[in-house]
Amino acid sequence: MLKYPDINPIAISIGPLPIHWYGLMYLVGFLAAWGLLSWRREQSTLKLTSSQLSDLLFYAALGVIIGGRLGYVIFYDWAYFVANPLFIFQTWKGGMSFHGGLIGVILALWIYTKLNQRSLIELTDFVAPVVPLGLGAGRIGNFINSELWGRVTDLPWGVIFPNGGDLPRHPSQLYEFLLEGVVLFLILWIFSSRPQPKGAISGLFLVLYGLFRLTIEIFREPDLQIGFILRWFTAGQLLSLPMILFGIILLVLAYRRK
Repeated sequence: MLKYPDINPIAISIGPLPIHWYGLMYLVGFLAAWGLLSWRREQSTLKLTSSQLSDLLFYAALGVIIGGRLGYVIFYDWAYFVANPLFIFQTWKGGMSFHGGLIGVILALWIYTKLNQRSLIELTDFVAPVVPLGLGAGRIGNFINSELWGRVTDLPWGVIFPNGGDLPRHPSQLYEFLLEGVVLFLILWIFSSRPQPKGAISGLFLVLYGLFRLTIEIFREPDLQIGFILRWFTAGQLLSLPMILFGIILLVLAYRRK
């Protein structure tokens, strides 16, 4: 059994303003993505200027924040939100949905394409390889917040979380960090380092993330306010199924066109 590192969720306080590790993790992921996309811009055929890249990332960041929070409220905690409407603004407590963030980013990039005469699928292919950086950073934030922990385990690396009861649990946040963050990033970065047909990178991202999430949810405790759906499935698993299907369609279309 591993000892949980009791880290204060508040990294620093500036006067009365607390700065939470959870928010800082998103900032770290965003800055890392910005740096790598600045490098990819030089190699890309998109011919984005530095200013256009900054605008693109601004739209994407808004999509992540707004979509992620709305997605969490709608998919995971609607009843609590109805009773406590201000809950939607309390992002420092955690509660961001990847699937909601994904929808938000796609909508934000779609708006960007309409304003700048760009191809949506080319932009998603451009952005997809760095998305795992933000996902991985967010999972570290979940671990620090002692949230989204796994199911009870007797494995030697089980962790007793402060708000997870007295039994050791899978550190599922770290599993997600490794698979959705590190492994997914390496695969997509290597795959995108060579020319690929349009839509292939986006399709591979959707398929792999969906498969990784399906796998990790086996070890993750279902959200207490929802529990299991259809006796066996978690909300995260059900939301990942359409991703996998749509990703397969994108891959098939991409290589058929090629």
